[in-house]
Amino acid sequence: MTTDLLAPIETALSLQRDNDALIRAYLETAIAAGQAARATDHLLEQGVALTALDPALCARVAESLHMDGLPARALEWLPNDHPRYALLRCRCLLAIGDRAAALASYRAAVAANPALDDAALLSELEGRVVRLDSHRSGERVTSLAADQTGASDVIRMTQPVGDRITFADVGGLDAIKQQIRRRILTPFQKPSLFQRFAKKSGGGVLLYGPPGCGKTLLARATAGECGASFINVAVSDVLDMYIGESERKLRAVFDQARRQRPAVLFFDEVEALGGKRQYSREATSAKLVSQFLSELDGFAQNNEGVLVLAATNVPWAVDPAFRRPGRFDRVLFVPPPDLVARRQIVSALLEKRPTRDPIDLDYVARLTSGFSGADIADVIETAADEAIDASIARGEEVPIDDLCLKAALKQARPTTLEWLTTARNYARYANEGGQYDEVLDFLKAMGQA
Repeated sequence: MTTDLLAPIETALSLQRDNDALIRAYLETAIAAGQAARATDHLLEQGVALTALDPALCARVAESLHMDGLPARALEWLPNDHPRYALLRCRCLLAIGDRAAALASYRAAVAANPALDDAALLSELEGRVVRLDSHRSGERVTSLAADQTGASDVIRMTQPVGDRITFADVGGLDAIKQQIRRRILTPFQKPSLFQRFAKKSGGGVLLYGPPGCGKTLLARATAGECGASFINVAVSDVLDMYIGESERKLRAVFDQARRQRPAVLFFDEVEALGGKRQYSREATSAKLVSQFLSELDGFAQNNEGVLVLAATNVPWAVDPAFRRPGRFDRVLFVPPPDLVARRQIVSALLEKRPTRDPIDLDYVARLTSGFSGADIADVIETAADEAIDASIARGEEVPIDDLCLKAALKQARPTTLEWLTTARNYARYANEGGQYDEVLDFLKAMGQA
């Protein structure tokens, strides 16, 4: 689409100012060409009344003007008193500096329709935006490693490590993503709607499965998707050699999350902090588990707006008290990727590497049954090594091709089999309350039950 298409339409409009179909085509063309400002100027010069135009089309023009950095003009085109376009009106008012009017408009819109609730926009309107990129700016921060750290030092953990990722960067696991959206993202993005249904935001989600299948990656993607504060808690941030320090640091972590709610707390390898107490040789370990349980839903705690996300490779080692409702009331099995997910993972891993077509992605996906995401990544790394060796031998770049991938597949072995064997024994003989039914279903689908 080029801007040259606008000139002949403008000539026709000067002769047919009341031609609604022509006006609509003109605006559609201008929006597609990124020339909404030019089109609105021309229509005003021709004396076209905005009230005669389709409200949906006017809203699209307003959105285009807002994206072009013309919020004041966008407000002129927005339909009045239409809740469907209330959030765009709020953003335009905020852009021109009228924060009070923007906040009043937002609250009126949400009161009329709670489904319009947008936590990120509300944070910006109230001047309390939590920006993930600011936490990744590399600023000097304090660690919790020392035994004399205070509660304020837990700010170090409010950054996800590495570049921001979203669910689009995670291959497969659609059912798990949907559960996370329901339990984590939606309650924080639509709090008013949840209040209408007497549902509270918060609680806990425990992810378990073989190593390398995406549990930590899902947590990082959750951080990228939600506008809430995301606090990544490492085991070393809590455990301490001095008696009582581990419990104090764990309490400081939860206190920090409550102060900056809505917040998501992520505990990786949670069995190190919440292992079964009957197997603990030290009383201090049992005290830490008790402190953890108390922080999750103790009598004196209010965790409204705080959700705890945890991951483990050994769910049978986690104290059963964590599983009751109010603590980790959603326990989700993260299995090795299926055929479709494996194909997506292979495609994503090859995307930024030199390749030579044709590459049979379906063949690689079929031959990696039972592989974890980390195993598949290792296959691609091995294929890249094959291509690098060939490039050195030939003195020119040799891209990754089918031969490299087939050579890599011959060297690869799935690392999930040991875990699945152990999990099968627990699912068969220690499946109290059906807690490992998902594992049994997966093993039956693989023909290993």
